[in-house]
Amino acid sequence: MPWSQRRPRKVAVVGISLSDCGRVDGPTPYALHAQAARRALADSGLGRDVVDGLASAGLGTLAPAEVAEYLGLRPRWVDSTSVGGATWEVMAAHAADAIAAGHANAVLLVYGSTARADVRAGRRTSNLSFGARGPLQFEVPYGHTLIAKYAMAARRHMHEYGTTAEQLAEVAVQARANASRNPDAMFRDPITVDDVLSGPVIADPFTRLHCCVRSDGGCAVLIVAEEYVPDAAKAPVWVLGSGEHVSHTTMSEWDDFTVSPAAVSGRLAFERAGVRPGDVDIAEVYDAFTYMTLVTLEDLGFCAKGEGGAFVEKGRLRLDGELPVNTDGGGLSACHPGMRGLFLLVEAVRQLRGEAGGHQVRRADGSVPELAVASGTGGWFCSSGTVVLGR
Repeated sequence: MPWSQRRPRKVAVVGISLSDCGRVDGPTPYALHAQAARRALADSGLGRDVVDGLASAGLGTLAPAEVAEYLGLRPRWVDSTSVGGATWEVMAAHAADAIAAGHANAVLLVYGSTARADVRAGRRTSNLSFGARGPLQFEVPYGHTLIAKYAMAARRHMHEYGTTAEQLAEVAVQARANASRNPDAMFRDPITVDDVLSGPVIADPFTRLHCCVRSDGGCAVLIVAEEYVPDAAKAPVWVLGSGEHVSHTTMSEWDDFTVSPAAVSGRLAFERAGVRPGDVDIAEVYDAFTYMTLVTLEDLGFCAKGEGGAFVEKGRLRLDGELPVNTDGGGLSACHPGMRGLFLLVEAVRQLRGEAGGHQVRRADGSVPELAVASGTGGWFCSSGTVVLGR
């Protein structure tokens, strides 16, 4: 029977892993890719011979060809989409579509970065911008850095809706509270709202603790067709729906600084999954800065536009809160080696499997979560990818 007459195959995540993360001074980024890939395959219980697709970005001149060669893979389906932190949710969506259509059977998503170690060793400096060519030439000469773009957006939300610096700080405080129970988190000591507000200003209104950590690390996710699930070592986590959206790159072309592209990618993902935000047990969202968490929660539909400040108060984002968010501590406390989006998928799957150890979320009846959303953001709210997962 031709593929055009067959039903789309169901798609599941069967393997996840982290490489060594945090402060990793020895290995190269390629080595972290390989470590994460080996661990994800071991977690799945499947052999490397099943992998016929590879998704990779951010490393090498010909990504993902160089990564495939380093891993000893010869994939017949590849994706090198690069849209910043949202890359991995977008890639996961592409991989799921390809598998459902029969263009691939098992796709490995893999990432590794030594961002912290490179700065420490003088191999690179901190990024102030993404370059000064094309549309960016009209912003970079005026000191419009990446963090300044996020700070401007946060200030606009504060102006329009009365969001306070204290409410933004609550995001960092609750992320740290979640990280305190995660032994893999880079920073685990509790912090207070006053700690956040009293730190050095990086870009108004952001102080240092409003901003993500810089770490090393990598991870991998193996996504397969339904017929591979019986041979996998663990119960599957199904990809139920996904969405992606690109809204702008030049700030002058952004229609509304208080609306992120997750407003579109989230709606599409929930519609395609056939669920509502209220059905979700946990949310893993990109948090390079505290404002990203707040506005993404609004745009995914967990609260109304402008109510994000009030929503993040009263401990709602903690492991035992109304909506546990960034359960591993997020980019604000756990790890942030660059394009963190793949870590969101790893943590979501870990929680749905009930494998999160001391930072495992439990529902009111003591069971593990059934439904999770992972939503990545790229650039300066330029792109978004959202994936709904369920067990």
